[in-house]
This record gives sequence, C-alpha cells and structure tokens, in this order.
Amino acid sequence: MQTILAIETSTELASAALLRDGQVTTRESAGVQTHSLAILPMVQDLLAEAGISLAQCDALAFGVGPGSFTGVRTACGIVQGLAFGADLPVLPVVTLAAMAQACRDLNGAGEVLAVLDARMGEVYWAQYRFAGDGWQVIAEPALSAPSQVLPLPAQSGVLQACGNGLAAYAEAFSAAPFAAGGLPAVMPSARQIAQLGSVALAQGGGLSAVQAQPLYLRNKVALTTAERAAKVNP
Repeated sequence: MQTILAIETSTELASAALLRDGQVTTRESAGVQTHSLAILPMVQDLLAEAGISLAQCDALAFGVGPGSFTGVRTACGIVQGLAFGADLPVLPVVTLAAMAQACRDLNGAGEVLAVLDARMGEVYWAQYRFAGDGWQVIAEPALSAPSQVLPLPAQSGVLQACGNGLAAYAEAFSAAPFAAGGLPAVMPSARQIAQLGSVALAQGGGLSAVQAQPLYLRNKVALTTAERAAKVNP
C-alpha cells in the first residue's frame, strides 16, 4: 500500500493530507497569508499521528496550479524542500482535476466542469470525464473571461459544474446551462491531491524534486491603476 503526503495551497484554504493503508487523514487552515507558516506544522502533525517519518512516505503530491500565484509557489517550494531532504519523488496534480475528483467523491459525478475564480474578471477552468481507470481531460486548463467558458456536451447528458468561479461570476454564468445545480463550494483539497497522486505514482508519474514547477496560466498577477479605473468607468 502506498504512503503519500500531499499539500494544497492554491486557494484561501491550505490543506495537507496523508494517504496510508488506503485511508486519508487531513488537516486544514484558512487564510492565504498564513499558508507558508501553516503547512509544515500540519505535515508534522499528520506524520506524528501516523507514527512515521517523512522518509517512510513513497512520494509527495502537491497542487501544481492553476490558482493563487503565491499559493502555487508556496506548495512547489515546500514540496521541493521536503523531497530533496527525504530523497522522495514528487507528484504534481492539477488543482482543477482535484476539484473534479472532489465532485466524484461527493456525488459520483463522471463528467465535471471545474471553474476556479482567477480574479481580475477571469476564471481558470477545465473539463474532465471519468473513464473507468481515471480522468480524461476533455478541455485543457485555461484562463478566460466567464463568457468564454465553453464546455463540450457531456456524453452522459449531465455535466457537473463546480468551483468558486460559479459564485464569483454568478451573473455572467446565470444563463449557462451548466450553472444550474453547480457546486460552488467544491474547491481543491489535499485529500483529492493525495488520491490523484496515488494514481499517478502507480502509473510511474513520479518526478525528481527539481522538476516540480508551478502551472501558471497567467503572466500578469495584478491590474494597473489605469486598468482598474477602466473597469470602474468603462
């Protein structure tokens, strides 16, 4: 049985999880400003509760993005440091895929549209389909205006939408057919990062620590003063 330590800091909620003997134990901490301070104590707590050392883990999984610029850098940096120190492989997991897995855990969804608030009037989004042995990417992770979120029709006829982007831009999504029955509270979590990391490890997806790099879909992280004014006074 695999033992995988996972962390996720791409949103306002930081989380850590330990997958061991088929069971997942988690810790969470809210407040994006404290992620860099909160993650290591949570990791230490999980390992102490399990009675194991970091070196006894098989791999380290982390939310690679997209998400908060600072958050994904935090996860990447922490995982790199831990992996170098314990000589462990790393498993990058796309945060939007973790949201799809969270939907499946919640209600058995097989086709998922994950929509994450990217701020600045945009969202990160991707579409996934579960195909027996894992998730297929139907629409690759993208950054766009809410009006440009254009998922493909679900084979099953039911597309489960999720993520805080649905609530952040509720007016823009009000006419979208996928918005009805959406789950805006579903967000990336270390629990699903650990689950998907386990699948990746079984498929030989482990990387060296130096290969752990954030997934950025946006080069610009803030609007200029003029751009902010233009949004207020178009």
